[in-house]
This record gives sequence, C-alpha cells and structure tokens, in this order.
Amino acid sequence: MKKILIIYTGGTIGMDYTENGLAPVAGLLKSQIDTLEPMSGVTIELLEYEQLIDSSDIRLEHWQRIIQDISDNYEIYDGFVIIHGTDTMAYTASVLSFALRGLDKPVVLTGSQLPLVHRRSDGWSNLIDALFAANRSDLNEVAIAFNNKLLRGCRAQKVSTYRFFGFDSVDEEPLAEFGIQINWFNKRWLKANRFSFAPVMPKESKILDLSMRPGFTTEFIIDTLNNADLDAVVLQTYGSGNIPIHNTQLVNALKSAVERGIIIVNITQVIEGRVSNDYASSCLHDLGIISGCDMTIEATLAKLLVLRSTGMSLTNIKAAMSENLVGELTEG
Repeated sequence: MKKILIIYTGGTIGMDYTENGLAPVAGLLKSQIDTLEPMSGVTIELLEYEQLIDSSDIRLEHWQRIIQDISDNYEIYDGFVIIHGTDTMAYTASVLSFALRGLDKPVVLTGSQLPLVHRRSDGWSNLIDALFAANRSDLNEVAIAFNNKLLRGCRAQKVSTYRFFGFDSVDEEPLAEFGIQINWFNKRWLKANRFSFAPVMPKESKILDLSMRPGFTTEFIIDTLNNADLDAVVLQTYGSGNIPIHNTQLVNALKSAVERGIIIVNITQVIEGRVSNDYASSCLHDLGIISGCDMTIEATLAKLLVLRSTGMSLTNIKAAMSENLVGELTEG
C-alpha cells in the first residue's frame, strides 16, 4: 500500500465565505477531502498547519517548516502534495526544487482559484490531479498541478488571477496533461538523483530584484548598487539581456558591485525567451555578470537563496548559477 502525505499550508482552496470575505477555516479541508473516493492501493494522510498561511505572507521560516516536514516524513511516504495559496506558489515551488537535494519522490504543489466549498471550484480537479502525480514512482521532482497540467516547479509562474488557467510554463513544456486520458510526458522528467536525499535549509540572504526601466529607475539602480549592503542582485534587463550600455555610471556601478563580491545575475524581463550575447548592449558577461539564460525570476531568486545557504564559495556559486541543476534553464 502506497502512502501520500498532504501538507496543508493554507490558501483559497480550504477557505470559506465569511462576513469579512474568504478566510481559512481549520478542519474544513479535511472534511472536504474525506468526501473523495479512495485511490486504489493508496493511503492518503493530511498534515494541516495550526496557523494556516495566506500565501502573500510566506516567509523564510515557512519554507523551512515545509522542508523540515518533508524531510521528517520522507521515509514514511511515497509522495507529497503541498496545498498552497496561488499568490506565491511559484516561489515556493522554486525554493523546494533547489532545496530538496537528492529528491527521488514526487512533491506536487496545488491550490485553486475558487475554494472547494464553491460549486464551480477548480480545487477538486487540481487536488485529484496532484494526487495522481504524487502517486508516480518515477516522478523525482517538484511540480505544480493546476488547470489540467503538471508543470515543472522551477519553471512555473502565476499568469492569471481570474481564470482557472492560473499558472503556465512558457519556456518549458508541461510534464503531464490531464484529460480524459492522462498524458504523462515522462521523457521530459528529471532522472532520479544519484545522491542521497539531503535537503538544504535556506538561510537569510540579502538578495534584491532590480528591473531596468527607462528613466529615473536607472539612477535608482546605480544608487542601490553603489550604496546598499547586498549579497546578490537579479537584474531584469530588456529583450535579450540588454542595458543602456553607454550609460557609464551604470556600467561602473555594475563593475564595482561585482568587484565587491556581489553576485549579479542577468535575466530578461520578456515572458518568452532568454538572455543572449547577440547585441553589444547584452554582453554583460564582460562585466562579470552571470547569464541567467531563460530562468524565471522566481527560479533565479530561489536558486541564489539556496546556493548561498550551502556554504559554497563565491566562485562555485557563480558557476552553478549558469548550470542546469533541476531543469530550471535550457542548456545550449
């Protein structure tokens, strides 16, 4: 008999309508799950957090608890489903993708746009799809089950607040599609890690996300790079990784930051595509800036956070940022 653990952290899926609007209700999710028909050959157990989290309040200690709960129960269960609010689900999925080193079991996040108590809730199909994915013994990664698709966790982004099509993975095909038949695209799945399961507990790090915009924002970035106490910066640039290369103050600020040991990773603001060196204004590697290829902002921030938490040297972190560790970027 296989065993799946559902970790309920909070989110819309388990909320109910109150005088003050939608709010989490302790025990409500369990009462809803108990109405599901049992999966053949599978035992499902629920771990509900005492303090349910509105995902917009997610903090480092919440990620630490989720990682610890998976680690503590890792040998007991064959798969994990994490029920999570949609606002920051992609951030949590990315952190878990990098933090759960040596993962050889499925960890599937899901949630909903409408609560289970609503007659038209998308939560039922999302939850059932997540359970089917968590029952796969050959799925060795973190994924998001949402709107009839299974997406790689470190590739997914929230794309809508009002459609059931809440998440997408623009630069990576889905891992599965749930229709009348389930299409498991397991040739795209990560292979089981040859290393034993050894999760990394993320630690505090001063990582800032700065996005290039025409006008005053450039001066703000210059001032921030010159004066802020930072460990790393994710620089969201134009197009294929372009900046106003003729702005000598900006170029000097970037050079100086790199020389002071600040890790700077270049990713594009554009939804689809990657950083390249096709344009003179995109050759930031000459300044010591690392290409983030086609990583999402969520994955880039998570990767920096986890790598810095390992105690790796600055040189090794920089090298690892351009490597494909858990399917977060397209090689070549």
